[in-house]
Order: sequence, then C-alpha cells, then structure tokens
Amino acid sequence: MIRSASTVPVEHDAPIPTWIGVGGRADTLARPSTSAQLAECLAADPALRVLGDGANLIVDDAGVRELVVSLRQGEFTEADLDAATGLVRVGAGFDLAKLIHATVRTGLVGLEGLIGVPATIGGALRMNAGGTHGDIARSVRRVHGLQRDGRPVTLEREDIAFGYRTSGLEGLIVTAAELALRPGDPDAARAELKKIMRHKSDSQPLKAATCGCVFRNPTLADDLDGVGVAGDRVSAGLLIDRAGGKGLAAGGCRVSQRHANFVETAADASTADVLRLIDRVRTLVRGRFGVGLQTELVVWRSAR
Repeated sequence: MIRSASTVPVEHDAPIPTWIGVGGRADTLARPSTSAQLAECLAADPALRVLGDGANLIVDDAGVRELVVSLRQGEFTEADLDAATGLVRVGAGFDLAKLIHATVRTGLVGLEGLIGVPATIGGALRMNAGGTHGDIARSVRRVHGLQRDGRPVTLEREDIAFGYRTSGLEGLIVTAAELALRPGDPDAARAELKKIMRHKSDSQPLKAATCGCVFRNPTLADDLDGVGVAGDRVSAGLLIDRAGGKGLAAGGCRVSQRHANFVETAADASTADVLRLIDRVRTLVRGRFGVGLQTELVVWRSAR
C-alpha cells in the first residue's frame, strides 16, 4: 500500500477509462506527478500497471487488484521542442496527437505519419505505434524510465529492440523520451495530416466505441492466392473480411462493418464478450486461410 503520509493522489475502486468502454475497476489508482512519486508507487507495488490513453486496452470484468498508475499529470505531461536542433523532449503522459500538432506548428516534421494513432507517448513507445505511414521508432533518440525496483535508466535508440508493434520496453516504466525530428515545411506537414485523417475517417469506425486495431497484421508463412506470397505482411482486416467476419457478433459486441480489424461495443457489452468474439475471429481466419492472428491490444487480467 502507498503510505498514508504520501503526497501521491490516490483513488479507490476507481474506473479504468478505455476507448472500448468495457471492463472492471481498479482497486487503487494513483496519480504521481514526479519520478520520485512514481518510484514510491513502485515501492508499494512493483507489479503496478501503467494506464495510458486506454485506446488499445481492455480490462477483465473482475477489475485489477494491482496498483494502477496514471501519468497524465505533472512532469510526465511536459514537452520541450527545439526548433533549431529538432530535438523534442517529452513526458510519457503527453498525448501523441497533441505532440504531432505542436511539432508541425514549430516547423518540425517526422511524426505527422502517426496522426490518428490514439496514444500517450509512453504507450506509443511501448507498442511502437504506427501504421502505413511509419512508426514512432524511426524518430526515437533515447528513452528514459524507471525499472521495477525504482532505479532510473536511460536507453539509447540502438539499445531498444523496436520491431513491428513491439519495443522490448515491457519491463520498463517509461517516464520520458527524446525524439529527433527535422526542420520542414509546416504547410506540407499540415496537408499530410489532413490527408491521413480523411483516409482514416473514410475507412475506420472512428465514432464507435472500439479498442483500435484488434489484431496485428500477420506475416504469411506460405503463398496465399489473392492475398500475398510467403514473407509478405498482410492486412488482418482483409483476412477477416474475406473470411466473412464482418458483422460477426458475441453478446454486446461485433466486428465492424466499416473495418474488419475493429470490434465495436454496445452499452451492454462486457470484456468476456470481446474476448469471446476475438476467439471466434481467430478460429474463422485460421479455418479459412490457415493463418494465426495475434492480438495488438493489451488485456489486463489481475494476477492476484
């Protein structure tokens, strides 16, 4: 437990806000504003969970016993942009979209391809957020964080195992990052932002309650007629669509008719419904194409 004399704001039986809008509550939720307060939280519960934007997160219906920590305040939401050098230092709780717009206004480019990806900086780094237009790894210079024992650590870009939707940062509590951007044309960058957002608005269910893309795009082990050849990374949404998965439902959730890699939830949906639907989609795609789908989203199940 966090000591009664602690200055860390704490809530009990707190809701865990997620984009998909289902799941249980946190026994305890803390809101540290400094790395020292975060270290205090780690001392209280080294197995704590860090809540970011909640975009690719679903929480077990029974909730979470471990301490949940939000970094959406204090030093974790600060950002410093140097227009001359292109160096951006930003806290883990800073909103990715807000940072992209701030860099473009400053005349720095390199992040605009990530517009429309919902995440905090910490979450974006941990999952190496990205899409058709690139990922955040290409802009990273170094990452700062705390180990589970509270010790600070700084990792240079070459020491981070970035890959497709992975980073190797799972054991680290990210507190801040330094990004290397470059001077560019703000007008061209703004035009790129608008183009990407129009495409996403046309192709994704942005107004529905979803958890973002559910599955990672798989790499084919064998040639697949009409889809790709062995070694190609192909769209999970395309496979689900061609397998007849659009509209597939379980309880209060269904596969989106607009984009098959999204699950939409109704007010009466539960996490159990979502997980059951995910299993049904996996079975459908494996039966149709022989391809196994891995989830991109994170599922919180209490370990105690």
